[in-house]
Amino acid sequence: MCEPIFEYQFRLILIGDSTVGKSSILRYFTDGKFEDACDPTVGVDFYARLMEVKPGVRVKLQIWDTAGQERFRSITRSYYRNSVGVMIVYDITKRSTFENLREWYEEARNHIEPHKAIFLVLGHKADKEDARQVTAREGRRFAEMHGLKFFETSAKSGQNIEEAFSQIAKDTYQHLQDGHIRMEDGWDGVKPGFARPRETVHLAEGEAEGGGCC
Repeated sequence: MCEPIFEYQFRLILIGDSTVGKSSILRYFTDGKFEDACDPTVGVDFYARLMEVKPGVRVKLQIWDTAGQERFRSITRSYYRNSVGVMIVYDITKRSTFENLREWYEEARNHIEPHKAIFLVLGHKADKEDARQVTAREGRRFAEMHGLKFFETSAKSGQNIEEAFSQIAKDTYQHLQDGHIRMEDGWDGVKPGFARPRETVHLAEGEAEGGGCC
């Protein structure tokens, strides 16, 4: 008998302009820590965490953190194809990062197709209300116009970090169950899980299984 450690592996990617806080989001999600000073991502970094999508069903999220600088865009594009989930992140205190959402969204869709993917929009640094340049209504409206879900998040306070990843994991799992997403050879977006042998108990000769003394 084998006991599943996780049922499926989902490959996710975080995209968006430089300094919007993608790495901070992932550090909080995987380590529960907030680092005020983060070095810019060079190329791509990798994170992973197990998450329960329904009682007794766990998936492994393999998450790629991409650099937002233009000089790394060719590297970022190479990771789109094998992703089943995309989080597009902007900084609510920097309007230009919000204005670039459409470009990021269209680029990701163009490179992922013909495969399907779940998209989520994150308005990050929600703890900096005094410096806000983009309203929550604007962020939600962009998401709704494109049929996407939306969260405002903060890696400093932890606001909606767990909820956002839980949402994309559950939506991906449901789409897989409904047949909208399929595992395919040569595509790493969704892969089967990993199981380990269950421990077996060897009974002594003459000892009845399930029996006890007295």
